[in-house]
Amino acid sequence: MPDRYDLILRGGACVLPWGVEHTDVGVRDGKIATLGDLRHAEAAEVIDCRNLHVLPGLIDAHVHLRDPGDPAVETLETGTKAAALGGLAAVFDMPNTAPSITDRERLDWKRGYLAGRAWCDVGLYVGASKKNIAELASLELQPNVCAVKVFAGSSTGDLLVEDDASLEAVMRSGRRRICYHSEDEYRLQERKPMFTSGMPHRNHMVWRDVECAMLGTQRLMALARKTGRPAHILHVSTAEELVFLKDYRDVCTVEVLLNHLTQTDEAYDRLGGYAVMNPPIRDQRHLDAAWAAVRDGTVDVVGSDHAPHSRAAKERPWPDGAAGLTGVQTIVPLMLDHVTSGRLSISRLVDLMCAGPARVYGVTGKGRLAAGYDADFTLVDLKRQRMIEESWIVSPCGWTPFAGQVCTGWPVGTIVRGRTVMRDDALVGAPVGQAVSFAEARG
Repeated sequence: MPDRYDLILRGGACVLPWGVEHTDVGVRDGKIATLGDLRHAEAAEVIDCRNLHVLPGLIDAHVHLRDPGDPAVETLETGTKAAALGGLAAVFDMPNTAPSITDRERLDWKRGYLAGRAWCDVGLYVGASKKNIAELASLELQPNVCAVKVFAGSSTGDLLVEDDASLEAVMRSGRRRICYHSEDEYRLQERKPMFTSGMPHRNHMVWRDVECAMLGTQRLMALARKTGRPAHILHVSTAEELVFLKDYRDVCTVEVLLNHLTQTDEAYDRLGGYAVMNPPIRDQRHLDAAWAAVRDGTVDVVGSDHAPHSRAAKERPWPDGAAGLTGVQTIVPLMLDHVTSGRLSISRLVDLMCAGPARVYGVTGKGRLAAGYDADFTLVDLKRQRMIEESWIVSPCGWTPFAGQVCTGWPVGTIVRGRTVMRDDALVGAPVGQAVSFAEARG
């Protein structure tokens, strides 16, 4: 009798850990059962992947789904719908919600809240505050926690740990890699009186300048070396930091955002408040440095920092408007466009959005096309050309800073643990998302 599977992906260009090969993929019980010639096998579902690339399910390890918070801006359900439509099989959700995710009770609530709402799998950050430092060593080991998140510089929400003594105490409470928003709070507050309401939006990158970023990262690296606690610096945005961090690979991994690979300071004049994020979009020199760091391996992960706000909040005069941009639905098309434009290979994209997040956060069972791993797949058509339109955006806030941008390369299917959740721009079935497992987070 022929072999039988739940799902077979036939004839796609599969991006495997060892290269790109045209092969079939067989799935049983939500796991990859085999790779190889399955022309004589049978399955309950067969997807013809000829002319498509089959990627491991892409992961956006940096999103703010704002739940609990304001459902008129975003919810876990709408944010994961956006993720699935955009080709993502998993997202890791930040803790600066309202209220923030900073204790066992709120973690337990959020873990249970996922069921029946999430369209893709979800990892959970726990937030560090000066009040919960003693509990962080326990909280980081709770099931489905991807990492502790520390805001060393102020951004959206009420989480802030800015002084060296408190930062060192956080680092000494636990052992897993800590994720940092790295800006120097003292410089931010010192320079804040220089700017008044109604000034041009491009002053955002003047206020939160290169020195602000460098001071924050230098302090964190000194403390990481002192304590031996591994760090992950989120949304690195300056050429200076990327050079500096090459000497700290023993204690540090690096994330760069899609925005800092795609947008420059011209966006302030074109988009106004819809170009404002923390850390800021900068000039061409820093974008070029980010791409150089992608090419030489300094960058471990690329994320979106999806951080929606209402249109009203974005359209207030600077600096009174909200900082943060949407991105979970658009990161994959834009990164595919970078692939087809020759800025990186499809294998490097998979490294940055699959293997990289799995390695940095200690994900179990995701991040590569290999037997025994979760049957998560992102199916992409590298020849499909399409414009990003706001009518496509499903987040309730309803906007994207990339409206009107034409992408060559587009996600055409998202499969989560063997179940198709998106095909050709349509959601399929019901929410099947679960909480992601991490090697060191067992409870």
